[in-house]
Amino acid sequence: MPTRLASLALAILLLPGTAFAQGAKVSSAVELARQADALKPGEWVWAPGVAPAGPLLVYVDLSAQRATVYRNGVRIAVSTVSSGKAGHDTPTGVFTILQKDAKHHSSKYNNAAMPFTQRLTWDGVALHAGGLPGYPESHGCVHLPYSFAQALFGTTSLGVTVVVEGDAANHVRTTEASLLAPLDAKGRPTTIAPLDGEYRWNPAAAPNGPLTIIVSKSDQRIVVLRGGVEIGRSAAEIADDDPGSHVISLATGPDGAPRWTYIGLPGHDEDAGRPLDEAILNRVRMPRDFYDKVRAALVPGTTLLVTQSSVGAETGKRITIMDAVSPAP
Repeated sequence: MPTRLASLALAILLLPGTAFAQGAKVSSAVELARQADALKPGEWVWAPGVAPAGPLLVYVDLSAQRATVYRNGVRIAVSTVSSGKAGHDTPTGVFTILQKDAKHHSSKYNNAAMPFTQRLTWDGVALHAGGLPGYPESHGCVHLPYSFAQALFGTTSLGVTVVVEGDAANHVRTTEASLLAPLDAKGRPTTIAPLDGEYRWNPAAAPNGPLTIIVSKSDQRIVVLRGGVEIGRSAAEIADDDPGSHVISLATGPDGAPRWTYIGLPGHDEDAGRPLDEAILNRVRMPRDFYDKVRAALVPGTTLLVTQSSVGAETGKRITIMDAVSPAP
């Protein structure tokens, strides 16, 4: 009987419209910003009409226990979350949605319900509806309010990029842990090979999928992922001591041409909509051949993450680049 009562209580808590999942849909970016700043545990706000079309990006800030959804580089939704508790910390990283299951149940934790699951790793980390007490309490997943999880599930597709950054325990937005979890497609531990030369490029490792470029200032490395799989890595010279993280999206402008535009991450709201300028690009230098290969692979929706966090392998080791070039806008 206690088990049945506990299951019933959980089902009631997860019903849309209860105090456990209070949310609002708004029609303007101004109202979205106003409500996002005042969210309490279990609350969310959604403004899909602000950017009705374009590539999606989900950014989870562990330090603030917030998830933000961007479409075509514009913020369209913000939600409170609950990430992994001590000993079950949610891994930081750049992930893609691998699998979706609206009626998923856990294979690890007593068949527990995980409504609107969007799997990020094959070893069990996912976005899904769950408890939101106002602090990290999951077993590693990112818990979302029920109705928000349902709306997000209906908006995303397989392969959407999900960036998880920060440190929930110390409330800082960067992390010493690598952003690239050393796991293969089946969740088995693997290793990141060090560079043998200035760069490597293997586009055949992932012919399709969303493109993500990570610029690690601490490692002086640039890593290119496609569909969540590393296809390129290069040494770089990055003259930027900004301790924060910035996300820049290759969005489609009003004239239909692609353009690099900053996304206003939590703590960097002033970035929102700002174009990437040449002065910033001049702070980065990379091997000319690597730059040419990356530029040829760019497509609208490409995500550029500039961070102090590590990308694993050879942390802090610098390589002198003999034939370097600064990227063009």
